[in-house]
Amino acid sequence: MTIDPLAEIVTLLQPSASYSKLVEYAGRWRLRRDIEGKPVFFAVLEGECRVVSSGRPPIIVRKGDFVLSPVTKDHVVESIEAPLHGIAMTPTEIDEGRFRVGGPGEPVNLRMQVGVCSFASPDAALLVSLLPAMIVARDEPRLALLLQLVGDETRHARPARELVLARLLEVLLIEALRCGADILSVPSLARGLSDDRLVSAIRAMHARPAHGWTVADLAAEAAMSRSAFFARFNRIVGLPPIEYLLTWRMALAKRLLRTRELAIEHVAAQVGYASASTFSTAFTRHVGMPPMRYAREMLPA
Repeated sequence: MTIDPLAEIVTLLQPSASYSKLVEYAGRWRLRRDIEGKPVFFAVLEGECRVVSSGRPPIIVRKGDFVLSPVTKDHVVESIEAPLHGIAMTPTEIDEGRFRVGGPGEPVNLRMQVGVCSFASPDAALLVSLLPAMIVARDEPRLALLLQLVGDETRHARPARELVLARLLEVLLIEALRCGADILSVPSLARGLSDDRLVSAIRAMHARPAHGWTVADLAAEAAMSRSAFFARFNRIVGLPPIEYLLTWRMALAKRLLRTRELAIEHVAAQVGYASASTFSTAFTRHVGMPPMRYAREMLPA
């Protein structure tokens, strides 16, 4: 069976929906996201606006566009004709699940379905680092349908609501990462999986994390020279191949430790370490605490 690294990472993230709402924007407005670290997604239903994020040029999004930011830091959304610098506004609830930004007498120039979700995984920061900082998908009907389903589920208390939302968000994240126009312009796992040479090496690491991979082995999987592979992987994925492998091994190790079903030496073997002591040293350096302590602290209160 072929291993799908993107599906593995999204599944490990354990996404869940905090809320999804319809927001109307009127006149000149500016909205600064203050939900530090929370994943944000929105679909433009009508109109257009500007998205400003630190470290990247502003982008204009229009009707039919979908934007996903797996981790929100400095994030501003504003009207095309924005108000004076420094003026920010707060959404006002005008109906259940419906909000408004801007003056009450101003004409509406934008409607968006906006959602905030969270990642339950203790490894969320580590896993999110493998994804693009922002994904923009344009005119994708499948995303619009998925978002409509997410919004509908968040507004109703149906049986198995949380389970359905979790699965919908997994599909939404994967679909956005598959079709996002932005993924080919910034280093990330998604960009690596779109690269004909690197995809074989990435899948090999995920399929056999216990194998004693070297850069030369991975280069052979990609049918490239060692130096060319190392440079290409670093440029496209955003970190060196062995560092990526270590990141993935530690995410798997944390998951195994949380189950408390395996002894440390068995966890070590499953993630590519010949002994419990070498695994413990690597885990402590990467995570900041020994594996046994991590397993104890992850026990339910």
